[in-house]
Amino acid sequence: MKRATLLAFILLASFFSCLLGSPALAVPDTPFKVAVVEFYPTLNDRDGNLPKLAAAVEEAASNGARLIVAPEMSTTGYAYVSREAIAPFVDTVPGKATEILSAIAAKHKTYIVIGLAEKNPENDLYHNSSVLIGPEGVLGVYRKSHQWETEEHWSSWGDLGVPVFETELGKIAINICFDSAFFEPPRLAALAGADILAFPTNSTSQAVWALQARALQNGYFILSANRTNTELDFSMIGAGAVWSPEGKLLAEAPLIKSKEEDVNEPTIIYADIDPKLYDNQAKRRLADRRPEIYKDLLLKVSPWDYKATSEPKEVTALSLQYAPLADPAKALAKIEALIAAELKNGPVDLVVLPEYALTGPPKDAKAAAAWAEASEGPNFASLAALAKTNSFHLAFGFIEKEGDKLRSTAALIGPDGQTLGLYRKTHLIGNEKDWAAPGDSFLIVPTALGKIGLMLGGEETFPEVAGILAVKRSDIIAIPAAWDLSYGATLAANGEMTKNPYPSWASSLWDSVALTSQAYTVVANFGGGEPTFAGAGGLYALDPLYGLDTTDLAPVGAETAHRVKFTTLAKDWWFNQYYSTAMRRPEMYLPLITKTEPKP
Repeated sequence: MKRATLLAFILLASFFSCLLGSPALAVPDTPFKVAVVEFYPTLNDRDGNLPKLAAAVEEAASNGARLIVAPEMSTTGYAYVSREAIAPFVDTVPGKATEILSAIAAKHKTYIVIGLAEKNPENDLYHNSSVLIGPEGVLGVYRKSHQWETEEHWSSWGDLGVPVFETELGKIAINICFDSAFFEPPRLAALAGADILAFPTNSTSQAVWALQARALQNGYFILSANRTNTELDFSMIGAGAVWSPEGKLLAEAPLIKSKEEDVNEPTIIYADIDPKLYDNQAKRRLADRRPEIYKDLLLKVSPWDYKATSEPKEVTALSLQYAPLADPAKALAKIEALIAAELKNGPVDLVVLPEYALTGPPKDAKAAAAWAEASEGPNFASLAALAKTNSFHLAFGFIEKEGDKLRSTAALIGPDGQTLGLYRKTHLIGNEKDWAAPGDSFLIVPTALGKIGLMLGGEETFPEVAGILAVKRSDIIAIPAAWDLSYGATLAANGEMTKNPYPSWASSLWDSVALTSQAYTVVANFGGGEPTFAGAGGLYALDPLYGLDTTDLAPVGAETAHRVKFTTLAKDWWFNQYYSTAMRRPEMYLPLITKTEPKP
């Protein structure tokens, strides 16, 4: 059978197996060992790289690893300037690399994922690809769907979607490097039932930094394998890792801070995966998605978007943090005092208060009904007056009574005290499902500060929300929140990746909102109280990794109006919202708006 025909058969069989729901293979009921192989390919030397890579994979397999992941483009090196430059080094699937590694997989009854430059013999197109090899041979290939600029000079866009391959270890999907800067490829893997995401990368930090949030949002294990050497002055940082569906760091390779620390030998790390964790809170949360309201995810307005803000705005904002008070009068007094104290240091443009700002989160439906009021009610009016008196924009959360319905709602008030918009929470969490009616639309409001999008606490677990706010080109995202650590996790990524110090108490998911949407994200959360709220409000920045700006959060445990400053748009930066929206692949995203039950 010709190689091209065999590959087509493999992919077609995988597709119909997923579509028709063929009987699942039995997965282990006890933990099994996995390995991440960090590697150091030499540019333009496929034949020299292959035996070294195979030796490292063989070592991991000999040590009992049932799944082994190696880096992106690990057979060739990465930085090619044209199709002509990489043509001598591309490989087919099946091909030279898979022949060598298939023998190892068969010998050790293991699964292997490696990155390579693939040639499709049917049309002579080249792809930045990763292949999954099992004991029986090649199981399938993933072609990178969201490419960095370097690859665009030789690699065609991935045309296979995000396939999920059923194995004896569970369902395995693959993303590659820059895919993690977009929520969609990891989400597509989750919706197809992935238990494990293999993640080959060549990263200087952005791609691997994003992975904790992707595990938390999607409920699968992630194995990331990075390079450990320098190529054309780009130093890859290592720091490959294994993440659990709960966002726990199970293993991590050393961080390489500069080319003086390059490691030109394999680095192998091991971890155990427990299949019992394939069923988890995040995966079950997929059933709470609202595909019917996600249609805007399939729009691609950029680069034509004449409605996008054209001029940067300098913004000073306050994020309030305090213990919740189940007494609107006392809560209002606390808010006024915190703001008044900080206004002595100068005026502000935007103030964000927590979700349920004047009451704290209701314990049950009875408490929610007791605290509910119509928009423009007396408590609402008191906060609107505060905004007018001090001439700032104000975002806050409250329990809204709308006819016979109760809603968790966020309001945006203008400096004149007028209501600019109400956002009714579209994704309910916890006991909100017992008393609140969900909203059915999103809110992005043009203001003098730029376009402000609103979210509410817990919606960071649904990356579609921030994704839509980014598609609509929000310059600022305001999140009134009430986070008590019952979901999500504090940031566990290696803080030494960031050029400037990064707060260790940050929320991984709020960090992801800012980085993925490329909109400055101002969060207000309660601190302390009963239950204990996690704080971590403040400014989540766009590029803390390379030092173009800095995430700035309220101190742990402090009752404060935390002052932050930023300038919107980042028009001249290496990566920004303009680039990220232009690089989206909406033609791939149809499953995001299709109502399907999450696959078991």
